[in-house]
Amino acid sequence: MRLDTYLAEYWPEVSRSTWQKRIKAGHILVNGEVEKSVKRILEEDDQVTPQVPESSNHDEQTLPVVYQDENVIIINKPVGILSHSKGALSDEFTVADFFKRYTTYHVDTNRPGIVHRLDRDTSGIMIGALNDETARVLQRQFSDRKVKKQYVAVIDGEPKEPEAMIDMPIGRNPKKPSQFRVDPNGKPAKTLYRLLATGEHYSLVELQPLTGRTHQLRVHMAHLTTPIHGDRIYGTEADRLYLHAAALEITIPGGIRKLFTAAVPPEFAAMEKQ
Repeated sequence: MRLDTYLAEYWPEVSRSTWQKRIKAGHILVNGEVEKSVKRILEEDDQVTPQVPESSNHDEQTLPVVYQDENVIIINKPVGILSHSKGALSDEFTVADFFKRYTTYHVDTNRPGIVHRLDRDTSGIMIGALNDETARVLQRQFSDRKVKKQYVAVIDGEPKEPEAMIDMPIGRNPKKPSQFRVDPNGKPAKTLYRLLATGEHYSLVELQPLTGRTHQLRVHMAHLTTPIHGDRIYGTEADRLYLHAAALEITIPGGIRKLFTAAVPPEFAAMEKQ
């Protein structure tokens, strides 16, 4: 029997794909020695010993809470924090780890409380659901585009127009599948932008996505030859990605329309003057 098949059969609470990752990570011993080949064929007398490291304790880590009631929690996500873990072996602190302390929604997954996400490199407002019914209410608004999102960004250069609608479809880049690009055959994507201030090298803009495509704001601004400053994928790397989710307007349970805001980080104002 193959090693990964054996592990999945004797420890069925863990998926075979996860066991494969653990084998490749060196967490499995065969006859006392680390075995990294998932295709290792086991003999009848071979002894298999999983040595999966204990998960890190994130109990002491916290995130800035903007608002909380019995149904929702809103945070100001710092730059560098993942919305949720990328896989079974990921052990870094995430927004989902923080939400898990308060929510009953999806607690048996790696996305407790998560109803939308921000990229690791983006800071700002995120809302979490604290129960299943709230999750349905919020997700319906996201899918129906009834959530108003406002971002602030520092961009390289200055846009030709002080205010405009960018209406350009976005599709996956076939040459680089993890990236996206403006593509006439892609999905519709619309972004409103407004120039707030400009300096010699950089500009401060307000961005309002009217659709929710992956990397939409980054792709649209790069296509205008004014990429978001610090965008290591579509522009030039810097000390951070200068993109901040400044405001989120949404209806929370009880029919109450609320506007949640997070102040623009001070480094944005410093860049605007350069």
